[in-house]
Amino acid sequence: MGNLARKVAIIGAGMNKFGRNFPQKRNPDMWIDAWLEAVKSVDNGIEPKDIDACYVGNYSSDLFNHQGHLGPQMANLVGLTPKPAPRFEGACASSGIALRQAIIAVASGIHDVIAVAGMECMNELPTALVTDTLATASDSLFEYTAGATFPGLYATIATAHFKKYGTTPEDLMRVGIKNHKNGAENPYAQMQQTIKQIMEKKISRLTKEGKPAPDWKDEFDFLKSSSNPMIAFPLRLFDCSLVTDGAACVFVASADVAKKFTDTPIWIAGTGQGSAALSLHDRDELTSFIATREAARQAYKMAGMEPKDIQMAEVHDCFTIAEILAMEDLGFYEKGKAVEAIRNGETKRDGTLPINTSGGLKSKGHPVGATGVAQAVEIFKQMRGVAERNRQVKFDVERALTHNLGGSGGTCVVTIYKK
Repeated sequence: MGNLARKVAIIGAGMNKFGRNFPQKRNPDMWIDAWLEAVKSVDNGIEPKDIDACYVGNYSSDLFNHQGHLGPQMANLVGLTPKPAPRFEGACASSGIALRQAIIAVASGIHDVIAVAGMECMNELPTALVTDTLATASDSLFEYTAGATFPGLYATIATAHFKKYGTTPEDLMRVGIKNHKNGAENPYAQMQQTIKQIMEKKISRLTKEGKPAPDWKDEFDFLKSSSNPMIAFPLRLFDCSLVTDGAACVFVASADVAKKFTDTPIWIAGTGQGSAALSLHDRDELTSFIATREAARQAYKMAGMEPKDIQMAEVHDCFTIAEILAMEDLGFYEKGKAVEAIRNGETKRDGTLPINTSGGLKSKGHPVGATGVAQAVEIFKQMRGVAERNRQVKFDVERALTHNLGGSGGTCVVTIYKK
C-alpha cells in the first residue's frame, strides 16, 4: 500500500439535522442545508468556482425516492455543473467510498478541491418498504429471499459473539446507553435523548394516564422490558439504528490549495477499503469482519500508525454489536476484550478512547448514504475543538479514525485523520 502522491486535507464540513425530515425535506433540500453548513465552516470562505468536482455518496435514491442519476442533480443545485458529479454506491458505506475516491483524486492531481456529498431520504417509504429496500444490500439469492433482513443477520453475528466470547445483552445495552448520552448533546442528532430520559418520559406518560408506573430501577431494567421489544434475538429495538433522512458535506483539498482556505486543515493520514463475501454463510467466521481488517490494514500502513496511535473514532454502529466488532477488528482491543473496555467506561466521551461522540448511528441516526461523510464531519469538529454544547472531548485530538461499513460487512472504508 503506497502513500498518497500529495497531501490532502479536509478544509470544511457540515451536515443538516438528521431525523424524519420527509415530507418537508427530500435529498435536494437536505443537501443544500449540509452544503451551507460546510461553506460556513471554511475559515476564509469557499465558492462554487473554487471547486473542481462533486462526488456524491448515496445508496438507493432509485428505490427510496424513484430518483436515479443523483450526482448532476445535486451538483446543479449548488452551482457546480458542468463539473464532474459521479455517484458512488456501496450500501451503508456509499459516502465513505465517495470520500475515499475524492481523496485519491485530489492526491493524484486530477482535481485540487472536491465537494463530497452524502445523502439519503428514507422516510418517503413506509417502514416495511424501507426494510425491503435495505435488504437489497444483502445476498438476494441466499439471504433476502429466505427472509433474512439486517436485524436477523446482525442477530446471527451477535449470537456467535455471545457464544465465542461470553458477550451479554447487557454489554449491548451499555453501547446504546453510551451513544444515546452522546447524541443527547448533539444538536444534529435524530435522537437527542438519553435512555434514562426516554425511560422517565415513559413513566411520566403512564402516570398521567392513570396507569401503574413500571418498577424500573435503572436504564437496564427499562431496556429489558416490553418497552424495548425483541426484534431478532438477542437484538432489541434499542440495539438497532434508526430510519433516518439526512445529508452531509465535506470539502477535500490538496495541500498547496488548502492554505488558501484555512490555516488549520485536518489532514488525511491514511485511507483503506476492503470487501467480503456478501452472504454470511460464505464467510469463514461470523465474529469478525474481514473487510474492516483489510481496510484498517491499508489505512494504518499508509498513515504509518498503529491502533494505539488513534485517540478517538467514529465507528459504524448500525447495531450495537457492530460497534463491539469494530473496536476489535480495528485493533483497538483483542478479540473478545472490547466488552471489558465498554464496562470500564473507556469508550465514553471522557474515557481513554472516545468512540461515537456524535451519538453514532444509534442516536445521531443512519441515513445510509450520508453516514460515511457525517462521520468525517464529527471528526472535523472534534479535531478543531468546535463540537457543540457539552460534547467536546477533553483533550486535544491529534489523530482520529472513521470506520464506515456497508451491509453486513461486505464493504468497509477506514480513514485516518491527523492535525
